Amino acid sequence: MTADGFERPPRRTRYPGKNPRNFHERYKELQPERYPDEVAHVAARGRTPAGTHRPIMVKEILNLLAPRPGDFAVDCTLGYGGHAQELLQAIQPNGRLLGMDADPLQLPKTEARLRALNCPEESLIVRRMNYAGISQAVLAESPDGADVILADLGLSSMQIDDPDRGFTFKSDGPLDMRLNPQHGQPVSSMLSKLSEKELARILELNADEPQSVRLAGAILDAHAEYPFNTTTDLANVVTEFVRSRRNRSEDDVKQTLRRVFQALRIAVNDEFGALEAFLRQLPACLKPAGRVAILTFHSGEDRRVKHAFRDGLRDGIYSQILEEVMRPSPEEQRANPRSSSAKLRWAVKAS
Repeated sequence: MTADGFERPPRRTRYPGKNPRNFHERYKELQPERYPDEVAHVAARGRTPAGTHRPIMVKEILNLLAPRPGDFAVDCTLGYGGHAQELLQAIQPNGRLLGMDADPLQLPKTEARLRALNCPEESLIVRRMNYAGISQAVLAESPDGADVILADLGLSSMQIDDPDRGFTFKSDGPLDMRLNPQHGQPVSSMLSKLSEKELARILELNADEPQSVRLAGAILDAHAEYPFNTTTDLANVVTEFVRSRRNRSEDDVKQTLRRVFQALRIAVNDEFGALEAFLRQLPACLKPAGRVAILTFHSGEDRRVKHAFRDGLRDGIYSQILEEVMRPSPEEQRANPRSSSAKLRWAVKAS
């Protein structure tokens, strides 16, 4: 209340500098509809604005999938909806897009963004589910299968950047890493149930960690003495382990942290198991001459896709595949460094 009796208007939350420490204080970036200039400024610097995701290899994917008006298309991993938006618009009029995602926190926001495109209501079907169950969802909507299927296996930037999800060692947060926080157990619980041999195998198979056995022992010994609850708890143990070894740099610390967090995320979400289930069901979900594109970010993922497509070509399931993997252009990698590890493969089902 002012001296003359008028009530002061409430102040909006201040934006604390260009680089706020707290993710949830990034007021402008988290409201792109109100601050488009700020979002554009961050993107122009080669960074992904907080709370958003930059779709990767969009032109290449559209060229390979060649979506047409009237097609039935499937986006198995909606994420922020960047690829889905392009597919949905390309199949109009009369086309339908089935979008799936296991993340219950991001899916409603993405559906709202896609419905704001003003496409016909029936043109968008959204299902909260893991793409490991693709056949049930696709064949329920189209018994003949889909014309176009896309699977982008990368973790969304919204998930990586939000410390509350526990995916990153760069910020303190709960040691969770579940793509669906309403299902399964967090990493903090999983560590309590693993033997040293089991954890070493996870680190080796999921991240090619060269010190998998010794590092697994160090992690579980520390966890037994003082159970980890946060990403910082785990990061501190890994950092101490790397620094205790001779001739190790800070870059070695960061690379080891990335491998450990990646390996545990893959394990807690059974990502390889989900991919293998998806690849087994994929042929039954495609119409004759239907096209599929899969974007991977891990050598284990790419290897599984490559073998499934090559085996399918040999057995007459697919009539055409990309023999050599496609990578993002140098321009895209410079503009969006998170695209640098992406690999794209494609196949066409036999007629």
